[in-house]
Amino acid sequence: MNEPVLSPQAAELWKDRQMGALADRMGIRLLELSAERAVATMPVEGNTQPLGLVHGGAYVVLGESLGSFAANVWAAPSGYAVGIEVNASHSGSAKSGTVTAVCTALNLGKTLTLHEIVITDEAGRRLSTVRITNLIRSR
Repeated sequence: MNEPVLSPQAAELWKDRQMGALADRMGIRLLELSAERAVATMPVEGNTQPLGLVHGGAYVVLGESLGSFAANVWAAPSGYAVGIEVNASHSGSAKSGTVTAVCTALNLGKTLTLHEIVITDEAGRRLSTVRITNLIRSR
């Protein structure tokens, strides 16, 4: 498996921690990480609800994991970020393959960050839009 493309700040954070146990269990794979942009993939298999579609909660976990990690890159090294609000709008779902999440910073402030995560299928069709607000705390 290829190593993710990391900004210098992200590389420092990546040394100390990875995506976490839940993300690992769900097969989430980080491809790119900076405070401004992050990209990850997740397999459909193993992350479905009873109808065989990706579970809406799986999209939220993918989005929140990516947005929180990007916010922590922004906060490091003097602080850390904690999620205080997350919401999602599901507009489609996948039954097979891999979904891709692209996280974009909408606001990187002194006390709050806001990231939007767009999740698409292999054909580029938007499946879910997740927004996460993180509070920046001092160490």
